[in-house]
Amino acid sequence: MTAPGSDTQSTPAAPSLGRKVGSAVRWSLVNTVVMRLGNFATGIVLARFFLGPEAWGVYGIAQTVLLVLLSANELGVSLAIVRWEGDPRRFAPTVLTLSAVSSGLLYAGLFAAAPAVARILGSPEAAGVLRVMCLCVVLDGLSQVPAGFLTREFAQGRRMAVDAVNFVLSTTLTLLLAVEGWGAMSFAWGSVAGNAAALIGCCLAVPGTLRFGWDREQARALLRFGLPLAGASMLALGVVNVDTMVVGSALDQRALGFYVLAFNMSGWPVRIISEAARRVSFAGFSRLAGSPRALADGFGRALGVVVTATVPLCVLLAALAAPVVELVYGERWLPAARALPWLMGLGLVRIGCELAYDCLVAIGRRRSLIGVQGLWLLVLVPALVAGADLGGIVGVARAHVLVAGAVVVPVFLLVLHRGGIGIGTVARACSWPFLGGAAMTAVALGLERYLGDGAAALLATAVSGLLCYALCVLPSRAFLRGDGAAAAAPVPG
Repeated sequence: MTAPGSDTQSTPAAPSLGRKVGSAVRWSLVNTVVMRLGNFATGIVLARFFLGPEAWGVYGIAQTVLLVLLSANELGVSLAIVRWEGDPRRFAPTVLTLSAVSSGLLYAGLFAAAPAVARILGSPEAAGVLRVMCLCVVLDGLSQVPAGFLTREFAQGRRMAVDAVNFVLSTTLTLLLAVEGWGAMSFAWGSVAGNAAALIGCCLAVPGTLRFGWDREQARALLRFGLPLAGASMLALGVVNVDTMVVGSALDQRALGFYVLAFNMSGWPVRIISEAARRVSFAGFSRLAGSPRALADGFGRALGVVVTATVPLCVLLAALAAPVVELVYGERWLPAARALPWLMGLGLVRIGCELAYDCLVAIGRRRSLIGVQGLWLLVLVPALVAGADLGGIVGVARAHVLVAGAVVVPVFLLVLHRGGIGIGTVARACSWPFLGGAAMTAVALGLERYLGDGAAALLATAVSGLLCYALCVLPSRAFLRGDGAAAAAPVPG
């Protein structure tokens, strides 16, 4: 077993690796788009016909707590399956034991503290939902090892099959329970059923990996590797979810429901684009970690691809927030549209930061990540509280964007620079998409004012904006493909 950070690859950009990554990216993107479109459709049905803002707020609290627990449920040790050299089956049993024990202890603590946590977050009735939904922590802890093998092997085709079973089962049960009037609890039991199916699917996809074992030396090495990552991951999830806690405690449950809906909408591009990229980015960056130039080039192209794909989605949802919310979810959800444009800006920043996070983990800069995430959270909490007092959910959204743009992005750029990825690489990746986004915003706002906000008008506005954007980013196609001439491609401005 090789210690993290000392991995070397003699041919970091070997064609076989490129083919594997390319195939994995395609499968991952298809998987993510299909699953997210399905979740999107399910959310529309639930919001329009079965669940009001209050129930959505309870679900938001439970989902927030679950995500924070998931960030540290396996102590970060499962990433060793992807990152470490050698045969991972030698240390996988120890990884599974650590993951299962830590996730079980986390759930036990949450079960006992659920009433107090729900009361502090302004939703006392969420205690039961918390206790059920957070069973997913235990199931996720058990599935980390087989899922890690799928990631290591770039087996995103098999991963798609597992996710499909998860989606079908969880969605079906959630809808059935919602029809019966179970409210937010329908989400909880649906999530548990889906995660249980995913665990079984992962075990079938990678047979023989759900095997417990213990090696003291391996455990020490795994904890040295994983605990900093778990801390950074928990801080990162805290950054993304602390706003829900602030809104829940500072405002009422109805406002929380509107905010959760807006935040979920702002996460559509993040979940579709960033999730697809992150399923292969860490493994890919890990293979390139031994060659600084290859790593910088790979990060630049990856960032260019995800930003180019994300900007038009963010622009459309920000510029057409009110008509889109009314068309998709109904008039009663319109208050959510006031926060959506600001949250779309946050979503774009999150995509870049998450990719940078994976790259910095791959090159072993875990302490830097903890510092960045800790600073982000430290500055963010008082800003969100002040924003809630001054402007409600809109003030919270504005505070999020202000902290991310003024504090976090510059710090991430500095850390990336120290890791060998210069600001010029980031600028080259983002310049054309940002130029296209500015032009697309002008077109979308102008056409909305001229055409109105009916369904046909929104479609025409979206198509026109996308065509404008495509023309603007056309000069960057060589860079995104990784052509040799891309290095000489002009950068706007």
